[in-house]
Amino acid sequence: MKSFLLGTGNAHKAEEFKELFLDSLLINPAPSTLEVDESGKTFIENALLKAKAYFDTYKVASLADDSGLVVEALPEILGVQSARFAPELPSYTDKCKKLIEMLNLTQKERKAYFVCVLCFYLSPDEIYFFEGRVQGEIGQELKGEKGFGYDPIFIPERKEKDGKSLAELPEWKNEFSHR
Repeated sequence: MKSFLLGTGNAHKAEEFKELFLDSLLINPAPSTLEVDESGKTFIENALLKAKAYFDTYKVASLADDSGLVVEALPEILGVQSARFAPELPSYTDKCKKLIEMLNLTQKERKAYFVCVLCFYLSPDEIYFFEGRVQGEIGQELKGEKGFGYDPIFIPERKEKDGKSLAELPEWKNEFSHR
């Protein structure tokens, strides 16, 4: 089974990747978190910056991702800056509330999607990228206790059309999400 060093300091992502690749890849946490300047303008550029930094530091095949929430009506915020949105707010609960408030004030459409780009960095000559997306919309309130980040306000497109957020659908998220 191919082994990869996971290039992230995000414990939630580490848990998700271990579950997602359980039967196909061995995902190992990095011995320590690297401070990588995510200065790329795209998810691909940032995923590559992280994967390369972990490969260069530890000299083993590395896996890194860059992911975020894209709100179609507000393209200038979130996206590759999702984790840095509203830096004055201490928690994602507060960031979620601010986003809902912004959409309510502007009365803009609530269509959104999560995107994740994975970069598998085996060597400087062997680099692979994969992109996943899940379409949906931003809800009117925070719902659910599972998940993290913007999961409580993201309502994925599903045949059930029951208005449940990703934070209420951990099994569905594991099977169908952007990762």
